[in-house]
Amino acid sequence: MALYWCTECIPLAATALLPVILFPMMKIMESDEVCIQYLKDSNMLFIGGLLVAIAVEHWNLHKRIALQVLLFVGVKPSLLMIGFMGTTAFLSMWISNTASTAMMLPIANAVLQQLSDSEANAEGRAHDLQGARHGMENQGFEMNDTNECKEVKQKDSSSNMDRDNVEVTDNDVSKGCAWSPEMAEQRRNKREQKYMKLTKGMSLCVCYAASIGGTATLTGTTPNVILKGQIDKLFPENGGVINFANWFGFAFPNMILMLALAWLWLQFMFLGLNFKKSFGWGAESAGDKEAYQVIKEEYKRLGKMSFAEASVLVIFTLLVLLWFTREPGFIPGWATVLFNQKKAYVTDGTVAILMSALFFCIPSKFPKCGRTSEDGGPAEAAPPLLTWEIVHEKMPWNILLLLGGGFALAHGSEVSGLSTWLGETLIPLQSIPPFAISILLCLMVAMFTECSSNTATTTLFLPILGAMATAIKLHPLYVMFPCTIAASLAFMLPVATPPNAIAFSYGNLKVMDMAKAGFILNFIGVLTINIGINTWGVAMFDLNSFPSWANVTKNP
Repeated sequence: MALYWCTECIPLAATALLPVILFPMMKIMESDEVCIQYLKDSNMLFIGGLLVAIAVEHWNLHKRIALQVLLFVGVKPSLLMIGFMGTTAFLSMWISNTASTAMMLPIANAVLQQLSDSEANAEGRAHDLQGARHGMENQGFEMNDTNECKEVKQKDSSSNMDRDNVEVTDNDVSKGCAWSPEMAEQRRNKREQKYMKLTKGMSLCVCYAASIGGTATLTGTTPNVILKGQIDKLFPENGGVINFANWFGFAFPNMILMLALAWLWLQFMFLGLNFKKSFGWGAESAGDKEAYQVIKEEYKRLGKMSFAEASVLVIFTLLVLLWFTREPGFIPGWATVLFNQKKAYVTDGTVAILMSALFFCIPSKFPKCGRTSEDGGPAEAAPPLLTWEIVHEKMPWNILLLLGGGFALAHGSEVSGLSTWLGETLIPLQSIPPFAISILLCLMVAMFTECSSNTATTTLFLPILGAMATAIKLHPLYVMFPCTIAASLAFMLPVATPPNAIAFSYGNLKVMDMAKAGFILNFIGVLTINIGINTWGVAMFDLNSFPSWANVTKNP
């Protein structure tokens, strides 16, 4: 299965079904025992999170949020990059990385195109102005050239053209006050190179922010859900060690740190370290205002927030609040008080399905009594916020099978004794410091996921890492948590993730451009993850001690 998942010689979902065939035939497990692994609580959490994401996308709520943020940050190059990275990362926490990238990149390209066109128009106006002045000079060439050039300087200084966008300096004016065709061509090439580089940087910042943002929430990307499922499967007495609240408490600060370092690296690569120029401190240029107007017009096209959008926003907000307060850790949550006194009856998956079910019940238009249709008869009821046709079209059913296949493979490894054998062979690692083990494993996973899907990578590695941690008496989360996040650090190749592929098609990128930026980002990501797990991660999950629930891996 590992070979099939890595090579994708058959679809990943089809490979995930192999345990249903092979385990019974090899007399490892009965068919009933295998099949039940394919629909666990983690799958329900994943389904609920996807239903919310589908509703947000269907009613364009994500686009409204994105444009509002961009209107707030402005269009200066560095601020624009921060705005796009922050917005994409936030959206990727709740909707798929692919959807957030596919939505943000066209907006980024439109803004950059407007900035480039505005600068070209400004240069054209400067060229015409210089030509007119040069003609006046030819008519009255007897006049003193120095005085004429001073007048041109004074007029240039009083014009409202931005000096950064229209690079006509006083030195150019003093050199005969002419604009030669060679100079115009040189400026055009320089402008095109600048915006080509800026387009590359903006495309990369969007796709990288999508991958980084997905790590911040439990439902943000598939590997996160796989980790929860594998922890619950391998260590059934863990007492809900991972839930939405504590995942967010660890991963969100890590995401912010990684995002800031990624921005600094991309700023250095594509904009340089001249912060005064890239932040554009000072008066706004005409080009900036026109680009800002593009975003504003796009936002106006959305119109006022509809009843459907408002309903989706309310349900989404309630879901997040219920997730955070279900079992916050420092106080008893509502689920503990009402339902979970003896057993964990209510989980994050229960909440996700409860709130997502409301999308099929609440109408998409505000209900009014006595509404009539055009022919005078009673009006038809408005469709619900989501219909099953929309869900069926947008739901990635193959991922659900892939999750189930991973759980079945992990269970088969336990029953057959493979996990125990792998753990015993890794006992010599006990002599290596834990932080070194974590860094080495994260680097290995980050490099492996460049050539394989992050879902397949975590499915393959997590059972092995769980067995290894048990064998060397190391807290399982100390290695499983960092490696799960590292599986999302696929920054180097266009084929590594769908966001990378989308950015590659939009940004006029070469493979080497992505490889250069992504190689350093992989190391930055591994470094930040291990800083997090060895600081606030240790405090949150008590990672310095080996937990009693991990003492023996049990079968449910």
